Amino acid sequence: GREDNEPVIADVILYNNRNMVVFYGSQTGTAEEFCGRLAKDAQRYGMSGMSADLEENDMSELPRLVEIDNSLAVFCMATYGEGDPTDNAQDFYDWMQETDEELNRVNFAVFGLGNKTYEHFNAMGKYTDKRLEELGGRRIYDLGMGDDDGNLEEDFVSWKEQFWPAVCEHFGVEATGDDTSIRQYELVFPTDINMNKVYTGEMGRLKSFETQKPPFDAKNPYLATVAVNRQLNQAGDRHLMHLELDISGSQIRYDSGDHVAVYPMNDVSIVNRIGQILDADLDTVISLNNLDEESNKKHPFPCPTTYRTALTHYLDITNPPRTNVLFELAQYATDPKDQDILRKMASASPEGKGLYQSWVLDAQRNILAVLEDMPSLHPAIDHLCELLPRLQARYYSIASSGKVYSNMVSICAVVVEFQTSTGRSFKGVATNWLKNKVVVTDNGHKATVPMYVRKSQFRLPFKASNPVVMIGLGTGIAPFMGFLQERGWMKEQGKDVGETILYFGCRHRNQDFMYQQELEEFEKVGVLTQLNVAFSRDQEEKVYVQHLLKKNNEHLWKLIHTDNAHIYICGDARNMARDVQNAFYDIAEEVGGLTHTQAVVYIKKLMTKGRYAQDVWS
Repeated sequence: GREDNEPVIADVILYNNRNMVVFYGSQTGTAEEFCGRLAKDAQRYGMSGMSADLEENDMSELPRLVEIDNSLAVFCMATYGEGDPTDNAQDFYDWMQETDEELNRVNFAVFGLGNKTYEHFNAMGKYTDKRLEELGGRRIYDLGMGDDDGNLEEDFVSWKEQFWPAVCEHFGVEATGDDTSIRQYELVFPTDINMNKVYTGEMGRLKSFETQKPPFDAKNPYLATVAVNRQLNQAGDRHLMHLELDISGSQIRYDSGDHVAVYPMNDVSIVNRIGQILDADLDTVISLNNLDEESNKKHPFPCPTTYRTALTHYLDITNPPRTNVLFELAQYATDPKDQDILRKMASASPEGKGLYQSWVLDAQRNILAVLEDMPSLHPAIDHLCELLPRLQARYYSIASSGKVYSNMVSICAVVVEFQTSTGRSFKGVATNWLKNKVVVTDNGHKATVPMYVRKSQFRLPFKASNPVVMIGLGTGIAPFMGFLQERGWMKEQGKDVGETILYFGCRHRNQDFMYQQELEEFEKVGVLTQLNVAFSRDQEEKVYVQHLLKKNNEHLWKLIHTDNAHIYICGDARNMARDVQNAFYDIAEEVGGLTHTQAVVYIKKLMTKGRYAQDVWS
C-alpha cells in the first residue's frame, strides 16, 4: 500500500505544470541518467518533463495521469540479476503483477536496459511494456531495448531519435528546432563558508564518516578498516588480490553469497590534470543548484563541496563519456572543426555513430583524454561537473561466510589495467584503488573502505544434506569460498552435509589458481568432495570447465535428477554461463535420454525452483 509520505504523481505533475514524467528503475545509475536526459530533452519538443524515482512515488495513482491534458509516462527500466527488477522498482513490479486497475488509456512508452549475454535479456523492459498495455495503457512508441553487451548509448540515442517524432505526431506538438544547450543546474558560490558544512565525499548525511551510525546502506556506508590485503598469485602479469574488511561493531550481518558494495575514489593524477587543463582552482567551494525548483533532485551530487571532491568522489571520470556530454561540450570548442566532430559523434547518423564507437569507445578515451586530444576544447568546469555521470559503487561477491567470520568481509578481485590504442594506461577505478590500500600507512593510520552489504538470491540449500555443484571462473571462485567455509562449519556442528563439488576454471596453474592451498585443504579434510580444475592455457588445446562437466556426466546427472543437487555458477557471463548451460543440456540429453527441447525445459525448471543459480557479470 501507499506510504503517507509518497507523493501522488498526478498531483505533482499538475502542481508543477508538467505533462511528461519519466520514471526510472535503476541499479547502477544508467537508467536514472537516461531518464534525466529524456526529461531535459522534452522542452525541445514542446513538452515539459520531469524525472521520477519509481520508489519515491505512489504508482497505484498512475491511472490518474489521464486527468492531465496530453500527459505521457515514460519508463526507463533496467533489468537486474536474473531478470529481476532493480531495488527501486520492486514495489512497482509487485503492483503491476497484482493490480487490476484500469489504466484508461494513459499514454506510455518504455525503454529497457539489459545485457544480451544474460538469459533474461531486458525482462523488466519487456514486462513493463506488455503489462501496461494489458492494463489499458496506450503505447505511443515501440519498446526500446538497450544492450549493454553491445553499445547501450547508441541503442538509446537511436531509440530517442524515433521516439520524439512519435511524441510530436501523437500530441500535435512541434520540435522547437532549438539545439542550444539547456543548463539544469546553476553554479552558486556559497557566501560565509563554514567548512564543517561542506561535503568531503559522504554519500548522504554530512559528516557521516566522522560519526558513524547504523544501519549502514548505500546512502550511509560503513568505513571498514582493511585488515588484510595480499596478492593471490606469485607469477603472471595480472595482479589478483584478496582483501579482508573489518566490520566488527558495525552491526552489519551477511550470508555467504551476498555482495559487498564499495565506494571507490578516482585517481588523483587524473583529477589534478583535469583541473590543470581547465585552469580551475579545484579547492573552490561550490554548489550546483537545480534551476527547476520543484525537482526533488536539488543537486547532481552532495553540495556544497569542492570541485576536487566532486571529481574525486562523486563523478565518473574514467569511463568513456556518453554522447550527450560531447554534444553539450561542443559549444566550448574554439575550433569549429572540433565542434563539428563532437556534435557529429553525438548524432544518430551512421557516420557519427561509427566515429563515436572508434574514437571514444574502442579507444577507451575518458573525459581527460578527450580534453587532451582536442586542445581547443575548454569547457566551464561547473558545466562539466553537471554533465558527468555519478561515480557508482562497485559490487563484489563476498568470499567468506558470515557464520564463520561474522566480523570480516572478504573480497577477491583482479586489478584491471591495460594499454589503450592511444598508448594510455587504462586503470579500473575500484581495483587500483583497493590494490593501494595498505593495511597500516606510514603514519600509523589504518586504511578504510566505505562499504555496505547487498543481499542476494545466491544461497546454499536450506538442507545441508543436499549436494552442491559449484562452477566458478576466475574471481567467480569468491562466493564458493564462503560456501565451503559454511559447509565446513556445518560439518563441525555434526550436521549431515551432502556432496560438495567444485569446478574451477582459470588460465594457468602457476599463475592464477586462486586459493589453491585453501581449496586443497578443504579437499583433504573432506569438506570439498571433489575439486576439478580446468587450466585453459596450460596445454595445446584449451580445456574449459564445461569439458570437465561432460567428463563426469553420469555422476552429475545422478546428483541433479535423483539427489536434488543445487547448481551454482559464478564468473564472467560473456560466454561461460551459456557454455555451462549448454553442457547441462547435453548431459540431460545424453545421460537422461531427454530430447533437446525437454532438456531446455528441465534446466529452466531447476532455475525457477531455485536449484540452478547464477551470479554472473560481463
